[in-house]
Amino acid sequence: MKKHSNIPIFVPELACPHQCVFCDQEKISGTHLIPQPTDVSTIVERYLETMPENRIINIAFFGGSFTGLPVDLQEQYLKEAFRFVKSGRVSGIRLSTRPDYINKEVLHLLKKYCVTTIELGVQSTNSEVLNKSGRGHTFEDIRNASTLICNYDFELGLQMMIGLPGDSYKKSIQTANDIVSLGADSTRIYPAIVVKGTALERLYHEGKYTPLTLEQAVEWTKDLVHIFEKNDVSIIRIGLHPSEELVIGKSLIAGPFHASLKEIVMSKIWEEIIDTELQCINSRASNKIKITVSNRQIHYAVGYRQTNKEQLKSRGYNVRFEPNPSFTKYQLNIG
Repeated sequence: MKKHSNIPIFVPELACPHQCVFCDQEKISGTHLIPQPTDVSTIVERYLETMPENRIINIAFFGGSFTGLPVDLQEQYLKEAFRFVKSGRVSGIRLSTRPDYINKEVLHLLKKYCVTTIELGVQSTNSEVLNKSGRGHTFEDIRNASTLICNYDFELGLQMMIGLPGDSYKKSIQTANDIVSLGADSTRIYPAIVVKGTALERLYHEGKYTPLTLEQAVEWTKDLVHIFEKNDVSIIRIGLHPSEELVIGKSLIAGPFHASLKEIVMSKIWEEIIDTELQCINSRASNKIKITVSNRQIHYAVGYRQTNKEQLKSRGYNVRFEPNPSFTKYQLNIG
């Protein structure tokens, strides 16, 4: 299978009139300058020079509410991107927007310029969480937009955020199940963090908001991964992309930000898989074991910073991990 790559073009808060309690896209994305349509060609060319061959490449407008832009400005961006689609140098265009910025006229325009994927910032499907987070849209908006996008034969991405005000483990699980039911092809899982200058920072300092711990974020996300994988929803990303601003002492005030969140979550999943298998063969005479897993999963099986391997050693196991290119994703053999 060919690997996918995105050429990101960030348009932070360019069109969004809402100020969600968690949001400062400029600090989260690390982007301070808004690219103009005339900058698109330069950005794309720069990325194409460094990308390996034999990849599926998309131009991706991220960071803001793209379809909330004035229509003429949308077209200017799309025309610049579409030139690369027409020439065959990129496969398509994807963008992110709000559920309440989708209608038939919008989708007609996006079809004209070969947009392939529309990602909606859903964050939650729970009304209380949406209200407390200042999202400015409802679950009905999410449902209507998702239905339209699927009917127009776009790929649908639905992003979610865990640990928002009013959120709970149960509500996040329901959001994941709703994302599946709405027909999403892909998702992203982000933990809510407290960023300097946001309404969430004020609530945090007033004692009215407590972010998830890293351990909680890992546990919640682990179970969300199971739901999405079981239902063939591709998980594009787990955790926020690390930027210079997201470090303690700069813009990150509190919350479960970790540059290796996906690796920690996948390590936890493998810890449980290995532990379950070991319980099934607990009567073995020797504690010397070889754990064979897929090549692509071995670093997760060993664990973030070898945590799984070290935990097994602390339990008395003399353990060796071995990769096997023919193994499927969660297949393992303990011998």
